[in-house]
Amino acid sequence: MDIQQIETDPDPYAPYLLSQGIRIGDMLLVSGQVGIDDAGELVSVDEFETQADQAFRNLGRVLEAGGSSLDRVAKVTTFLTDMAANFPKVVELRRKWFTPPYPADTIVEVRSLYRPEVMLEIEAIAVI
Repeated sequence: MDIQQIETDPDPYAPYLLSQGIRIGDMLLVSGQVGIDDAGELVSVDEFETQADQAFRNLGRVLEAGGSSLDRVAKVTTFLTDMAANFPKVVELRRKWFTPPYPADTIVEVRSLYRPEVMLEIEAIAVI
């Protein structure tokens, strides 16, 4: 089975030597997406909702580049740096960005992400 790298243009993750996504047959694996813009800059250092919305937009963009979409996501893993403050907001984000049947989901609190200001990262598995 062929493995195909999925890229967006621009690709803000290129400096980190990772693929935004990998397509294997009819499955798409999307790397963790955070709230950065096309230049790789964090959209807000202190506002969760702004970062999270951008992360979901980035997720959608990679899914589309790979031939899928948010409504074809089967599984997501969400990493939060503050579960107590932001778990209810993540539930609302799921309502905003996904449709039934909602994807399987794992939400994990972590001490930090790749930069201390990043509050959320989301990765996904989708079907093409």
